[in-house]
Amino acid sequence: MSDAETLVRLIRARSGDAPVALGLILGSGLGHLAHAVDGVAIPYADLPGFPHVGVSGHNPNLHIGRLEGVRVAVFGAREHYYESGNPRAMLLPLQVLKALGAESLILTNAAGSMRPDVPPGSVMLLSDHINFSGLNPLIGEKTDARFVPMTDAHDPALREALKAAATSEGIDLPEGVYCWYSGPSFETPAEIRMLKLLGGDAVGMSTVPEVILARFLGLRVAAISTITNMAAGMSDERISHEHTKTMAPLGAAKLERILREFLRSRH
Repeated sequence: MSDAETLVRLIRARSGDAPVALGLILGSGLGHLAHAVDGVAIPYADLPGFPHVGVSGHNPNLHIGRLEGVRVAVFGAREHYYESGNPRAMLLPLQVLKALGAESLILTNAAGSMRPDVPPGSVMLLSDHINFSGLNPLIGEKTDARFVPMTDAHDPALREALKAAATSEGIDLPEGVYCWYSGPSFETPAEIRMLKLLGGDAVGMSTVPEVILARFLGLRVAAISTITNMAAGMSDERISHEHTKTMAPLGAAKLERILREFLRSRH
């Protein structure tokens, strides 16, 4: 029996056997949404092999239950590459999500904007990404399944549904290209100028590994960033993790409304 199968048995013993329809991974400022799930919360520490999460402001629990009438699995935290140098850290949780019955995954994150028209407090739907780090969580995979096509990795139908939810809520949801920078140090102004030339619209330290892993597992994916700051060199604000935690709730409030309407529309 695989590690994922063992964990699924453990999770179902606590949460029931009903399949999960959708997975959510929550970024900075959205941890409270997990507590809105009508179900159970299982600490990552109770799930052997789940990642250690050492980033303040995150909620290391797996919440299984109903949110806006949809049975979901909500990951209150993720392990970032910069914590341990392991881009595969979220593989087991996503294998578990797939085994629980989910077909889709919605990712959220906090990011810096490289567009003056998308200021802090905004939200951005990711239309594509640039793996600026060059790291790949599928390195070491022995089968031909490692050759994952990434065209439309950010699922067009899910994106349309999220845009429709935003419109219904009266929230502006521009689309943009997200650049993955490994962190944990922030980018330099020169690096931001380069990323803009490459076609980037937002920059952050997560999400791309999970997109790759999710597509490897056959999950449909969409992702939304909450914009917490302008990227380095684009404003006079001082960028820090504390600043990110302070600003994240502004965009997160909009993102929560979008996600709730998106889930309601699935009935």
